[in-house]
Amino acid sequence: MRTIILCLASLMLAVFGAGAVLAEEAPVSAAPQAQTVCQQCHAGLPGHLGAPVKDWGGSVHSENGISCHDCHGGDPTDFAMAMSPERGFIGAPEPNAIPDFCGRCHIGVRQDYGDSKHGKALGKGGPQCVTCHGNHAVKRASLALINDKDCTRCHSYERAARIRDALETTDGIIAELEKELDGLHRVGIAVKAMRGKVFSARNSFHRLFHSVDVDKVHEGTAAVQADLEKVEVQVAGIKSELGQRKIWGGIAVVLLVVAGILALLLRRTYEEQEKAD
Repeated sequence: MRTIILCLASLMLAVFGAGAVLAEEAPVSAAPQAQTVCQQCHAGLPGHLGAPVKDWGGSVHSENGISCHDCHGGDPTDFAMAMSPERGFIGAPEPNAIPDFCGRCHIGVRQDYGDSKHGKALGKGGPQCVTCHGNHAVKRASLALINDKDCTRCHSYERAARIRDALETTDGIIAELEKELDGLHRVGIAVKAMRGKVFSARNSFHRLFHSVDVDKVHEGTAAVQADLEKVEVQVAGIKSELGQRKIWGGIAVVLLVVAGILALLLRRTYEEQEKAD
């Protein structure tokens, strides 16, 4: 009987503990960023001189550790050299130079923007990065940026609406996959590689925004969806395996309880026989 119980306990360990093989280390929380001298100085200034610090604080740049000097140059640790050209300070770009300014990091997007009707109209009344994304309060790229209110500042919303409709399905797939991966991570499944694939697909997807070409968007979303489908298959396989583990785990628990009851009954039988003898 002890052997049976030990076997059942081993089965439960195999079922519930197998996730440990797939588990990944919990990410280490990033240490809070120390304030740069840029922030220390500008935060106390009135009006437009102090506003950038507050705006930046709620931006996607702040969220990802991108600070003033990463865009504007200068020495973020020295008040005297914070705006020194010797330390790479370049300040704020002229409007027509903004795409190249932002494109130092957003290389692919810069290329797609330059090839688009928006990019070709630069300097002729066409929009640049700040027109749609803002300057310091930069938000995470999403379909919300394509909207009637903002787009109609320059032209009708018809083409933009068609582009948004074409992108909406893919945007939903990405959002759903990210939720699925978060759920798997919470139960100890290694999702780093799958997250990398979704991240790559999302970057390719976001580049399509800037082409402002309906046909190119349709073609590009098909390719992105094909990449996302591969991750969906992986996720479905893992969820199926987890479901099977739960079933076998439930069976093991029932068998363990039954084995415990049998062991108790046998023990009582032996005790009664000993008393009878």
